[in-house]
Amino acid sequence: MLVLSSPSGAGKSTIAREILGRDAALTMSVSATTRSPRPGEVDGKDYFFLALPTFEHMVAEGQLLEHATVFDNRYGTPRERVEAPLAGGRDVLFDVDWQGTQQLKQNARADLVSIFILPPSHGELERRLHTRAQDSDEVVRRRMAKAAGEMSHWAEYDYVIVNRLVDESVTAVQSILAAERLRRDRQTGLHDFVGAICGR
Repeated sequence: MLVLSSPSGAGKSTIAREILGRDAALTMSVSATTRSPRPGEVDGKDYFFLALPTFEHMVAEGQLLEHATVFDNRYGTPRERVEAPLAGGRDVLFDVDWQGTQQLKQNARADLVSIFILPPSHGELERRLHTRAQDSDEVVRRRMAKAAGEMSHWAEYDYVIVNRLVDESVTAVQSILAAERLRRDRQTGLHDFVGAICGR
């Protein structure tokens, strides 16, 4: 389970798309949300767009690995959509905030690798938010006001990347993923393999 977190506009979604396009062993965790779809978003691909009562039922039934309220909307990770690919030997990429990451750590710390993406500067973060043209000026102001609080959680993550250039950040995430896959405890069958080499 590979988590990418950042304040809005720092580039985690762009990095996630690039990583997914380059790594066939990685699949994206699709979050559920109570917010309305943005133009071009597809239900089941970008998010599972749910009515609030449906979302709250999933929370009550323990069907979400994590959930949080962000800008008056609810977000969460459907448990079965993560456990199935993991059981099939695939890694799962998460685009969640620090609250979601804390909950994932509580539920599955041994399987979790977390990366926090920082913008190169306050000014660049604001510029990126305006360039996206997805949000009103008021929403951009709210996102900027919230960014400092989100960034204060950087030290809770295993790795931190300053996203100056997307290609460099993508390469850094690929390197982390490659190293974590080589950890001894993640290489299934290694004990038997070494035993065979040693003639045991």
